[in-house]
Amino acid sequence: MISSRSCRVRQVHVLSAFLAAAVLAGCGGGGEETAQAPPLPVQTVTVARQDVPLSVDLVGATLGSQDVPIRARVEGFLDSMDFREGRFVDKGDLLYTIDPQPFQAKLVEAKSLLAAAETVLAKADADLRRIRPLAEMKAVSEQDLDGAVAQEAAARAGVQAANAAVDLAEIELSYTRIIAPINGLIGLSKAKPGEFVGRSPNPVVLNTLSDIDPIRVRFSISESEYLILARTFAEETGAEMERMRKEGSGQDLILLLADGSEHSHKGTAVAQAQSIDPETGTYSVEALFPNPEGVVLPGQFARIRAPYETLEDVVVVPKRAIVELQGRYRVYVVAAENKLEVREIVLGPPKGTDFVIESGLDGGERVVVEGLQRARPGMVVEPTEAASPTPEPQFEA
Repeated sequence: MISSRSCRVRQVHVLSAFLAAAVLAGCGGGGEETAQAPPLPVQTVTVARQDVPLSVDLVGATLGSQDVPIRARVEGFLDSMDFREGRFVDKGDLLYTIDPQPFQAKLVEAKSLLAAAETVLAKADADLRRIRPLAEMKAVSEQDLDGAVAQEAAARAGVQAANAAVDLAEIELSYTRIIAPINGLIGLSKAKPGEFVGRSPNPVVLNTLSDIDPIRVRFSISESEYLILARTFAEETGAEMERMRKEGSGQDLILLLADGSEHSHKGTAVAQAQSIDPETGTYSVEALFPNPEGVVLPGQFARIRAPYETLEDVVVVPKRAIVELQGRYRVYVVAAENKLEVREIVLGPPKGTDFVIESGLDGGERVVVEGLQRARPGMVVEPTEAASPTPEPQFEA
């Protein structure tokens, strides 16, 4: 008969064996599952060689090639406004009229004074003609002759002064008709008919007339950007530099508008400051852009893109593929058998959403752009080609 103690020992042995088998099965299953883990899915971009034009982007504001303030040059009540605001006008068109009556009265007065002065001159001239022969015959004294000569000279000066007063009155009367000095786009009027103009605090500048074809863009560049562009210009030949000094910069400038669109006409730098502003450290430049459609108006913010060099046959990598670690840059490359490989790279200049690579890649490699957080050297991955990113806007208002 088996004792109860023997039964308990046998039960313990059976339980121990069962637990050991379960543990071994669990361990064995886990190891097999780890070894057969699926490859890490990543998105890649194939590195290409291409020509990369380099440029400097500069922020500026648009102006008319001529911005002419329309001023009231005489005081008076505005009689009429003879144009439609916001429309084009031609040189010589009537823009405003100011009440002419006070100036017509001044002209009449000036002409009356001229007539009186001419009468005085006629009498003085006649007196001199009578006295001169008598003085030669000693019939009158030299003093009488001198007096007649002086009176004739004073009368002649009076006529000249009266003529000048008439001219001035005619000029002031002409100022009551304000004429367009150039062809251009006229803006909103700062005074309406019935208002008194020409003396502060009443309006003196009534409007602004702008020639917008070509349009002028004024922008500032930093000292470093100036040096980049200046060195580029310095590489031109002597004859080309002389032409540029006479006609403006030989560079084709690109005008980017507030919505990110590119103006359809290239521009040329035509004016620049003589020195760097010591307070701001910037250099001011003005460029002209053809604007026959009248799309660009004065006062708009704009970005100027100034190309200065083209790098030929260089490797370009998306910025999102580059990993920085302690000031060093690297990318993950999908090598043979879809294993990840780390490449140290040296960055060149940026170009939009990409970087030019000076060394570390030859072109044709597949670099990881998505899945970098879990990427490790030697890891097997499942690569798929990434979709082309949406281009970044060229300008932000």
